[in-house]
Amino acid sequence: MSILLKTEKLTKKFKNHEAINEVSMEIERGGIYGLIGKNGAGKTTLLKLISALIKPSAGTVTYTDSDCKVGVLIEAPGLYPNMTAYENIKAKSISLGIDYSRSEIEELLDLVGILYAKDKKAKEYSLGMKQRLGIALSLVGNPDLLLLDEPINGLDPEGIIEIRNLVSKLNQEGMTLIISSHILDELAKVATNFCIIHAGKVVVNKTKDEFMKDCGETPIDEYYLKLVGGLR
Repeated sequence: MSILLKTEKLTKKFKNHEAINEVSMEIERGGIYGLIGKNGAGKTTLLKLISALIKPSAGTVTYTDSDCKVGVLIEAPGLYPNMTAYENIKAKSISLGIDYSRSEIEELLDLVGILYAKDKKAKEYSLGMKQRLGIALSLVGNPDLLLLDEPINGLDPEGIIEIRNLVSKLNQEGMTLIISSHILDELAKVATNFCIIHAGKVVVNKTKDEFMKDCGETPIDEYYLKLVGGLR
């Protein structure tokens, strides 16, 4: 697979705190990258740097295609609470200069499993429904790369399975994804690669097969905890 993007010595400092410390890594097209780390490890900051939502203190992010489109769902979905799901998608498409048709909006809402609630205001949505709508918004414009920050947080088991199936479907259609989480076992069900971040540094960047080989007979979560527990 070819390289979609690479970072070189990417660094981000907030006052006296170095959230990301000289991260150099490559992301290949067509992969599902599981970005794993404890709370505060730097996952969200790294995604914001990759998506250009914030500027680095040092280092670079380079896309091999200058017209690469990036979809982003970081932290809470940016929804208009008094607008319906349909209206939220319509507004996002207009803001991007696309202006989706009714059928295009309905197709997108159907993809994430909330077409039945297209005329319901976002403020009346459950947490899981808001998460799905947030993913739908991030898919407006058909991005080449999708960044999802803790997309299964707060979801019930059925919702987790639905998001997992959606991620797999998007990837099968050619989309590259980077998904941050601290739930390694769930990521292992879809990821092709694991990137473990600890104290602002990427300490592991391997294919899932390579990582599983390192685990040996040790359960994947136990191996991860042992690995980061030995780091300073």
